[in-house]
Parts: sequence; C-alpha cells; structure tokens
Amino acid sequence: MMNDTTIVQRLRQFLFGLAGFMCAGTIVELLLAKHFDEPMQIVPFVLCAAGLVVVLLAWKRPSRAILQALRAIMALLTIGSLIGVYEHIAGNLEVVREVQPNAATSTVLLKTLTGAAPLLAPGILALVALLAIAATYYHPVLTSNTGTAQPRFGTRQPRKEIQ
Repeated sequence: MMNDTTIVQRLRQFLFGLAGFMCAGTIVELLLAKHFDEPMQIVPFVLCAAGLVVVLLAWKRPSRAILQALRAIMALLTIGSLIGVYEHIAGNLEVVREVQPNAATSTVLLKTLTGAAPLLAPGILALVALLAIAATYYHPVLTSNTGTAQPRFGTRQPRKEIQ
C-alpha cells in the first residue's frame, strides 16, 4: 500500500510530465498550423519553449530557484494565453468587418466567435501554467527550509485552542 507521500510524489511527476508534454505538443501543433507568418505569432513558440525547459528542469532537478523560475514563467504563459485569446478575437473581427462591413451586430459577433482563429486554442498555455504551478504545491524543496511542520495529505493538524 502506498503512503500519502508516495501518492503526492507520483501526482507531482504526472503533472510535470503532462505540462511538459503539452508544451511540446503545442509547439508541434503551431508548426503544423504554420503559425509563424507574423512576428506576434512567434510568441507562443517562445513561451512554450521556455515553459518546456523550466518544466523539465523542475521535474528532473528541482531546486528553490528553479521552482520559483517555473512559477514566474508560468505567469508569463498565462499572460501570453490572454493576449492570444485577444489576438484571435481581434483577427476574426477584422476579417468579418472586411468581408461583411454592413453586417448586423449579432452576425459580426457570431462570426467573430466562430472564425478561422480558434478562440480557446491560446488557452492551452494557461492550462499548462495551471498544471505546472499545481505540481509545485507543497513541493518539499519549497517547504523544507521554512521551519514549519509540513501538513500531510490525509492527516489533520491539531487545532490550537483559543484561550
């Protein structure tokens, strides 16, 4: 039977592995979609490459500095994700306004949401960030030098009585 620590370690390894796989997969998908016509389209390549490197480092050689760098880069991935969603909406809207300049607002809205640039595709970067940051939750490297007891999953910490 596995103890709580082993389960948490396996979950952490799974989350790091999944985040790394998603970064690599996103790079491949962007290449296949020829997502490099404009300079702004290079941003997700850079973010995914940085994310992949830091996830692999955190997975295989965790240290306080690497885990803090991972969290910072994952924050950048989240910002990049939001910018990507905006760019996709703006691109779809521009195409709709060029093709149908006199279209009704409802038509413009519907065609913007269902245009060629998928709105949720950039959201994969935010998902990668969420998975990678979740893998650092109560990471032993981050909690070992705090001088406080580490809570274990499945065990309750005694409550302090109010006097």
